Amino acid sequence: MEGELNLTLEALFRLHGFNPNSGQREAIESLEGPLFLMAGPGSGKTRVLLWRTVNAIVFHNIPPEKIFLSTFTEKAAKQLKDGLQTILGTVTNITDLPFDISKMYVGTVHSLCQRIIGDRRFIKDRTRVKPPILLDELDQYFYINSNSFWKMTEELIHMTEEDIRTELKQYFGKGSVSRHETTQSLISIFNRFSEENLQVEKLYEHGTKIKNEAFFHVVKLYEWYKEKILNNNMVDFSLLQQKALLQLMQSEHVINEFEYVVIDEFQDTNRIQEQLFFRLALGHKNLCVVGDDDQALYRFRGATVENFVLFPKRCALNLNANAKEIKLNINYRSKKQIVDTYTNFIEKISWVRDDGEGYYRLHDKDIQANSKDNDLSVLTTTCSKSEDVANEIALFVRKLIDEKKVEDPNQIAFLFPALKNNKHVQRMKKALEKEGINVYAPRAGRFLEVEEAKALFGLLIKIFGKPQRQDFSGAYKDYHDWLDTVEDIAIELMKQDERLERYVFSKVAELKGCKEDYIRLLKTLNDNEWSLFDIYIPNTHKRTLASTPLLSQQTIRGLGTDRLDKFIELRAKQGKPFTLQYILNRATSVDWNILDLFYRICGFPYFSQLFKLAENGTDEGPICNLSMISEYLSRYMEQSRSVITGARLIEDKLRNDFFGRYIYGLFRVGESEVENEETPFPKGRVPFLTIHQSKGLEFPYVVLGNPGKKNRGVPRNEEIVRPLIKGDNEPLERIPEFDTMRLFYVALSRAQEGLIIANLRGQGQVVDPAFKQLFAQMNYPTIPSVSIANLPNVKMKEEDIPKVYSYTSDYLLYLKCPRNYMVFKKYGFVPSRSQTMLFGNLVHQTIEDIHNRIISLRGDRNGK
Repeated sequence: MEGELNLTLEALFRLHGFNPNSGQREAIESLEGPLFLMAGPGSGKTRVLLWRTVNAIVFHNIPPEKIFLSTFTEKAAKQLKDGLQTILGTVTNITDLPFDISKMYVGTVHSLCQRIIGDRRFIKDRTRVKPPILLDELDQYFYINSNSFWKMTEELIHMTEEDIRTELKQYFGKGSVSRHETTQSLISIFNRFSEENLQVEKLYEHGTKIKNEAFFHVVKLYEWYKEKILNNNMVDFSLLQQKALLQLMQSEHVINEFEYVVIDEFQDTNRIQEQLFFRLALGHKNLCVVGDDDQALYRFRGATVENFVLFPKRCALNLNANAKEIKLNINYRSKKQIVDTYTNFIEKISWVRDDGEGYYRLHDKDIQANSKDNDLSVLTTTCSKSEDVANEIALFVRKLIDEKKVEDPNQIAFLFPALKNNKHVQRMKKALEKEGINVYAPRAGRFLEVEEAKALFGLLIKIFGKPQRQDFSGAYKDYHDWLDTVEDIAIELMKQDERLERYVFSKVAELKGCKEDYIRLLKTLNDNEWSLFDIYIPNTHKRTLASTPLLSQQTIRGLGTDRLDKFIELRAKQGKPFTLQYILNRATSVDWNILDLFYRICGFPYFSQLFKLAENGTDEGPICNLSMISEYLSRYMEQSRSVITGARLIEDKLRNDFFGRYIYGLFRVGESEVENEETPFPKGRVPFLTIHQSKGLEFPYVVLGNPGKKNRGVPRNEEIVRPLIKGDNEPLERIPEFDTMRLFYVALSRAQEGLIIANLRGQGQVVDPAFKQLFAQMNYPTIPSVSIANLPNVKMKEEDIPKVYSYTSDYLLYLKCPRNYMVFKKYGFVPSRSQTMLFGNLVHQTIEDIHNRIISLRGDRNGK
């Protein structure tokens, strides 16, 4: 093939400026049989996966649709797709051979499971199936937290909701009997049962064995929940994987559909995923797994680090083949002292197995820094109490910025084991702000507490109203206090902006008119003894409805034109008639939705000046917050009827659903402190992240704000599930220690140029024993003893893997409106329906124009 192409892999490396080390080269060229890649931090594993895929497609004639490549995040998947398009584009330019990766399976395991379920290649008899509706984490929370779920719970268990919650509080060891807390516990254990692929029958057998009534109740609820959502063709993330595996087990031909199965971050896979991957690779046995057991952070989501540590053994068992083992052990990210620090740290506890035979982690990894410098790159603070440490770090960061050691504050990341309810985090934030340094920390508290959210939701309260306050305490009272606060903020904004005030009042009047017209039309229906469910017949109903007293002209027009009447009559003849309910909703609906309202509000000065701050590079934090608000509003519209009608306004149904259910749910759940692959790092602000959120990222400077976390014991779900699973697992009692070491290993390995570790003492502060040993052994210099001038200047780093820009979706949108491009492409705002329809029509018309132009050109050629 290389001879035919007149191109070699080496030449392609040179064209793209890639000079792989021996381990990387061996991994890229090893395509036959199982491959076990142990990839340390900063070892270039993404580039290896990219080039290994290029090697298979270009030099071994593997069709892209025969490759299955699972990544941990959609961002990583996009990175790989962009890289493939770029390199394959180079090959096409040289050889004129086209490559189409549109059918290649590349994405997160959840997105790929969705594809498998709907792909006829993997369906028995290749019949068409209706893909299930996916409940994301928030949807699942609302489902299990709903009144209907808890009403069914009472019927199933024959106990009152209060008694059930009290029982489950004790069983799960929680501190509250609230419905919210119980819902979270049930979601967690339901997902774990599904991820372990535990059958309900086996769960009941175990319940009989242990004689625990609370466990029986949990299983009964899980059985009902699973049957209910599956019967409604719905799945949560965990059941999605179960459904995909079940489908794959029904046909033998599926084992040959993929010639290459490649799994990134294999240390964070769960048992059902492992079964799924082995099933897909059973035919060709070309299963490549990449990972690092020292960076395994997702046990609480059912991840099983043993999947990676024991891969060679399980490979021999499941594929009847021996895995080739290759180490990617050279760190290209960090300075030598940083690499020495995290490799030293992970050895501070014993990983020797209980029987003395081997280790609970992969040993002798021989991680090395590509950088051979001896530059100062690791510092600690003076050992002191929280306030003093925060002030010392803030002053240090101020000097880094003032002396141009970084190009932007977002190159200095603060990492913490947890952000919520953390007094030290709040002290650090205040200390930085005192030095004039903006912080981006939407997860340090509730996201709804950020200024932009309070202003926006306050204005929505003024338009839709707020739920009535009941006499409850706790989180309910906190939420209504928040509603009162944001309403006061909105009132103040309206006082300062007369145009905004007029706009809000006009929307209130518009909704009031829709509501009153709907009530008038209902009276007309009642007076004529018609039902909302009656079939609408224009000749019978329209004139009477339009004659309703005091009906607005807008609603009369909404009852339809002669053209609509003819369409309605046609639908009736086809057996698909419209009801009076539909016509009343149509007539009394507004021509905007909540997301449209969001964008209109963003046009007023308070919000528009935030866009200007982002445009000129001063501060991107507020616009990133607005982007997240657009996502939340879009999700609400997806899970509820997005059209605002008179029917939804009577009895305050819309207000109670939006503020009483959805926003209250967000207030209770809060933002996840786990990773968000699209987490922005806005210019002009120092980002605060949990260590989980930092996984897979790198920053020039990293401040580890808390070098310790409280030991909360063995996770309850582990205690519940462990007796139900077989295998060679880590001892339960050592899980907290192992997981803490892995967490801080990830934190320490994020830094490129400089790592600053807080050395705390005093009441409430925890410093892990491993850090105490590390400080004593390494004797790091403290911040006051270091001259900022001696530290290196940091430049913005170019991506190793290039991004691909589309002429139609990127360049044309930018030409049309630079701010539009900035909002939707750069910051990820969710377009409103009207904008989506407009853009969709434009794209459709453009494609049609191009198509017609090609036809005409063909005609011209034929004419010649």
